Amino acid sequence: MLRVMARISPLVLGLAALAVAVRPAAEQSITPEELAELTAIRPVPGKNGLYVIPGYDGGVTGGNVAVRVTNDGVILVDNKFPHSFRMISDEVRKVTSLPIRYVLDTHHHGDHAGSNADFMAVGEVIAHRNARANMIRGNQPGAPRVVFGSETSVFLGGVETRAHHFGRGHTDGDAVIHFPDLRTIHTGDLFIWGQRSDGSTLAPFMDYGNGGSGLAWIATLDGALALDFDTVIPGHGPILGRDEVRAFRDRMQTLADRMRAAIDSGVDRDDVADRVQTADLDWPLSAAALQAFHDEVAASRAESAP
Repeated sequence: MLRVMARISPLVLGLAALAVAVRPAAEQSITPEELAELTAIRPVPGKNGLYVIPGYDGGVTGGNVAVRVTNDGVILVDNKFPHSFRMISDEVRKVTSLPIRYVLDTHHHGDHAGSNADFMAVGEVIAHRNARANMIRGNQPGAPRVVFGSETSVFLGGVETRAHHFGRGHTDGDAVIHFPDLRTIHTGDLFIWGQRSDGSTLAPFMDYGNGGSGLAWIATLDGALALDFDTVIPGHGPILGRDEVRAFRDRMQTLADRMRAAIDSGVDRDDVADRVQTADLDWPLSAAALQAFHDEVAASRAESAP
């Protein structure tokens, strides 16, 4: 039995089917039938030609895949795991017989760009240049042949899809994908919301090994919030709206402010998990994650000191 665990905004009251399987984190026993139900393609309400193949976590369901159907073919945003090519292709065929022509990566992680290599055989994969560099450094297959710097656009079937890089955050190669005619964005893991498929709560991950930054993340989200949109497809979680992106951004600001205050009061990195409150942010950040953020904030304070 599946139960709805994700927090739903008024925009998605019609998406009760976007459920997550509630199981103890250690069990991790979603059946193939449940997985197929969780990741079945479905329309984004009020956004003609836009669909989502849902994803709730990096371990079982992967990231959310946006499917934009145009008169001349399909544009995907993200492609889940290395084994997901056939599943995604089959789901797309449920709504159109047109070919997949472009795939836009939001970043390089294998639960979002894992099927790049397979999709490069049928279309063009595009990512930020830093995402490509991260793939190459990590010996990850499917490094895109086409990259961009601050912004690029794909035009297909009379429809424009824009990719923006607003700066560092989850990684240094994050892209926000904008469907301007539908006033919808896909944020990748710059914005996540709700629960994983095992029922545990999602929290932001600063991938410092790949250029991530908790401090820069705030301004990066400000860039995304400057776009014209009313609907957001997060990296993981249900379809939501602008208010949730703003709330996530404000929580990041609160976390940064609390970390600065803790460092200024002399809190050591070993004690930061006990001294920096995060429960009210609804983010179960690990001690290691908070210590890494402590290091970033402490280094920034030292650099700005007179």
